[in-house]
Amino acid sequence: MGKEKVHIILVVIGHVDSGKSTTVGHLIYKLGGIDKRVIEHFEKEAAEMNKRSFKYAWVLDKLKAECKRGITINFALWKFEITKYYCTIINVPVHMDFVKNMITGTSQKGLLAS
Repeated sequence: MGKEKVHIILVVIGHVDSGKSTTVGHLIYKLGGIDKRVIEHFEKEAAEMNKRSFKYAWVLDKLKAECKRGITINFALWKFEITKYYCTIINVPVHMDFVKNMITGTSQKGLLAS
């Protein structure tokens, strides 16, 4: 019988416009948490909107307003599995207008760990 995988929960918080969503989306892609075809689709859409650097951010930022404005408005959970771990990444907004969503997103960590 194999060893049970550890569940890692990562909440991403940082300065506004520091590239959190882009970094997390790229990390998910590099770890095999999202298919290359999905990234290629985002890459095409981003190029059409003249926002090429957003292709990885759109892994987590799904709302039309998020894609258009280039900011995270609502928290997003992304779950995937790698060799030794179950991973959950929670991306939260840090813009002052969306603090309530940040609090809700960070509180998910405790619920997932229970």
